[in-house]
Amino acid sequence: MKRYLLTISALFAIAYGCEVNTSRLSGYEVHGIDVSHHQSHVVWDSVVQEGVHFAFLKATEGLTFQDSLYCRNWSDARRVGIKRGAYHFYRPTLPAREQAENFKSVVDIQEGDLPPVLDVEVLDGVSKVHLLTGILNWLYLIEIHYGVRPILYTNLKFYNKYLAGHFDEYPIWIARYNTREPILACGREWQFWQYGNRGRIEGIEGFVDFNVFHGTYEELESLCYSTPPILSRND
Repeated sequence: MKRYLLTISALFAIAYGCEVNTSRLSGYEVHGIDVSHHQSHVVWDSVVQEGVHFAFLKATEGLTFQDSLYCRNWSDARRVGIKRGAYHFYRPTLPAREQAENFKSVVDIQEGDLPPVLDVEVLDGVSKVHLLTGILNWLYLIEIHYGVRPILYTNLKFYNKYLAGHFDEYPIWIARYNTREPILACGREWQFWQYGNRGRIEGIEGFVDFNVFHGTYEELESLCYSTPPILSRND
């Protein structure tokens, strides 16, 4: 009976913990959010007043899906001065090249924007080799097209099981809903951390994901896209 009660208590604590709103973490200089059409119409003029420095916006998924509010979010985030980045939700069973084409058809990166993001969090039944090959193809095609190294997003468990030791040259954005920083199995450092999915701020009805950047705002800027200098004929 005692063991049964302990089990019930543990399950209750887990369920209760999932319902607790995410509080902003202290000790980090640079804070961000990520949104999609699920957040409905975002009032970016209010969001920027909440100390949000960057935002990742869903652009595409798979071969054909394009987020219905991406264009509006992309334009408004830049208008209010929030560093913006676009992400693609990757489907491992679908051709990486065609998924990259879907993303490229929607996203136009400008000076000062964050690099493109590949969101990888499902296996969809493919092998690890198939998964890694597809990811590499998407990252390569996007880096060639935009001239900036993309960011790789996933959750901590998925990273440690499938991706650790691979793609170390790419910035990593890790989801771990906790107040303790994620520790990656391969020992590398994360650049972005999504630490909760039940944040609340002015300008967004309902919940939004909270993120932090591992560094200063100047270091965030150094990660952003910059147009190559135009060389003169004498260079």
